[in-house]
Amino acid sequence: MVRNAIMEDMGTAGDVTTRAVLPEGTQYNAEMVARQDAVVSGMQLAALAFRLIDPELRVETIVADGSACKAGDTLMKIEGAAASILAGERVALNFAGRLSGTATMTASYVKAVSGTGTRITCTRKTTPGLKLAEKLAILHGGGHNHRFSLSDAILIKDNHIAAAGGVTQVLEAVKKHAGHMVVVEIEIDGLDQLDEVIKVGGADVVLFDNMTSSDMAEAVKRIDGRMKTEASGNVRLDRLREIAETGVDYISSGALTHSAGTVDFGLDF
Repeated sequence: MVRNAIMEDMGTAGDVTTRAVLPEGTQYNAEMVARQDAVVSGMQLAALAFRLIDPELRVETIVADGSACKAGDTLMKIEGAAASILAGERVALNFAGRLSGTATMTASYVKAVSGTGTRITCTRKTTPGLKLAEKLAILHGGGHNHRFSLSDAILIKDNHIAAAGGVTQVLEAVKKHAGHMVVVEIEIDGLDQLDEVIKVGGADVVLFDNMTSSDMAEAVKRIDGRMKTEASGNVRLDRLREIAETGVDYISSGALTHSAGTVDFGLDF
């Protein structure tokens, strides 16, 4: 992942600017500095970017992934060839800034549901090619991971139900074909579907999709601990506490990976 980012940034001829303006052999010390408060992620990838550019660079991580930082904090020190530091700068900052944005947003979601017992999780709405890094950033922010791929669990969505002919049909099919080690989750959008799920059986987790808080609270009551529960859809920071207080076990949000901002980190010479 990091190597591909470096190749993309270097283009066909490498860093023509640095070659043109810096005397060969110039040595320098640089620091990655936070311009704002954040929860840090992507530092391992940033360090790897510098080391892939030049294994002779001395890279020291000061603030580890999963730690909080304040504006002005030094996150990393890099010493060695100035040309190598400059060549790796943008890739390192891109990874660290973007992933720290996800970790920081996740931390704010986790804080919002503190004390309720509800866990915050991500979704598969990740950036193609960056899934592993973004899922790790969720953990750094105090959240939890949903499935990594289609092969990790059975998650029956509304389109599966529509294509198969109904809730009963998909659950009966799962009973026949799913292995005993495979977790089965089914998405519903109303209490009528929940009653059918409870009657037919075969699901381990029920996903409430865009349901009202009152309906989710009633659904949790009807399930009565027989299945895990997850809320998704219309998940906003200002609504998280309300959702958590319905008693759901998990709240999943695609925004943590597709809409988190980039934290402002800079490289100072």
